[in-house]
Amino acid sequence: MTIGKWDGLETAAHLKAGEVSAVEVIDAAIERCEQINPEINAFIWTCFEKAREEAARCDVNAGALSGVPYAIKDLGGSAAGEPTSLGNRFLKQKPIVSPIDDNVIARLRSSGLVSIGRTNVPEFASGNCPGASENEAFGDTRNPWNPAHTPMGSSGGSAAAVAAGIVPIAHGNDGGGSIRLPANANGLVGFKVSRGRVSLGPASGHGAEGTHTEGVVTRTVRDTAACLDALAGFEPGDPYSCFAFETPLLETIETKGQRLKIGFCRVNELGPIHPDTVDVVSRVADKLANVGHRVSESHPERLFDKDILDRWSFIFATVVGNLFEAVKRGYGYELTEKDVERGTWVDYTRYRDSSLQEYMATVALFNSFSRDIGQWWHGEDGFDVLITPTSARPAPVLGDLVSNPDDRTYLWANTFTYTSQFNFSGQPAVSLPLGESSEGLPIGVQLVGRYGDEQTLIQLAAELEEEMPWKDRKPKIFAE
Repeated sequence: MTIGKWDGLETAAHLKAGEVSAVEVIDAAIERCEQINPEINAFIWTCFEKAREEAARCDVNAGALSGVPYAIKDLGGSAAGEPTSLGNRFLKQKPIVSPIDDNVIARLRSSGLVSIGRTNVPEFASGNCPGASENEAFGDTRNPWNPAHTPMGSSGGSAAAVAAGIVPIAHGNDGGGSIRLPANANGLVGFKVSRGRVSLGPASGHGAEGTHTEGVVTRTVRDTAACLDALAGFEPGDPYSCFAFETPLLETIETKGQRLKIGFCRVNELGPIHPDTVDVVSRVADKLANVGHRVSESHPERLFDKDILDRWSFIFATVVGNLFEAVKRGYGYELTEKDVERGTWVDYTRYRDSSLQEYMATVALFNSFSRDIGQWWHGEDGFDVLITPTSARPAPVLGDLVSNPDDRTYLWANTFTYTSQFNFSGQPAVSLPLGESSEGLPIGVQLVGRYGDEQTLIQLAAELEEEMPWKDRKPKIFAE
């Protein structure tokens, strides 16, 4: 039985039909994890017996994804009784154990998903590179398409677990591209929702000046739609709230969307761009034009605003600093330089040496940027969707992204050029696996919509999945 090749909804359908039991499905995921994880190091902690117990008492008809295995990112996904180490060597020895599920994990659990463990991250989502799941405490996660390459990050462990066929769905989060970049590197669907779409509570609310969102990585658009339907919704105390979906996303993808006005970008004004990336974006633009969309080469004027990308590193430093403060409050211990990776310490010192005036100036810059960039989607000449590369180059070899931890902005210019802008503006964006490099590495293409318009993006994503299917493209390790 090819359980590992099913997506989440196909797995759920077989469960509901009684063709396989929830315990059999979980056992198959555990077997794949035991076989594959030593090669890719996606999981840093597992809960196999707990998963079997949950599967044994699972009502497979209770939820859309009941009995389906998934993984939780070891950062931002607090689950009751489970250790969280945030990729840090101090917390590896003394992990945080939450007494409750946070809202994201509670909603995923309510959908019926069953966790088999937690996945690797860069330390504090920072480390020697926030966009690489290469970690001194737990080791490097390797890309299933080519284990010599990075799965990117910070949801790289989750993405590697899905790409390798261990689980069909994994939790992730995105504060500057951390769902979309690993989706791009691993040939997956990675959707960053609008600000306020998913509750970050109860422990968190503001989420890095509103840039942080929670979500999943999957192999299919429909699995992403089902998960976002489960995750979306306001919880008391949330500082942001996005209006509800008019129609569940899973229903939305069943109908063909309207023909859209689409702009596309295949340049990088801040640094180099790989020719294979340019080629893939161009082919996607041609395909959309051929099926009736109005497509032209256009992007917001401030898309490559160097000041805003530089200032993102400052906001990120405040996130790291807050984690230092949380460890101090919780453990009565002040982390020192020897307790963290070099890049994490660089971020912390920037936080420590910053001023309130600097922070407020950054917030003001974010506001002006968001208002300016958002205008491209509105008015008489406004567009419906922007298409860009997800990354300026395919997934680099291990070691490349972490090679210069003292420079916190260089890699944004030559690799991570297209994602964090839409964390600032709060707009929805999705990376789709629509091509590959000459070396056989996945190349993702990013679709960006106007605020609150996940519906248009999910419909267009489903159309591209049909027109440029990726279902049969899997890494060699998946089939072994």
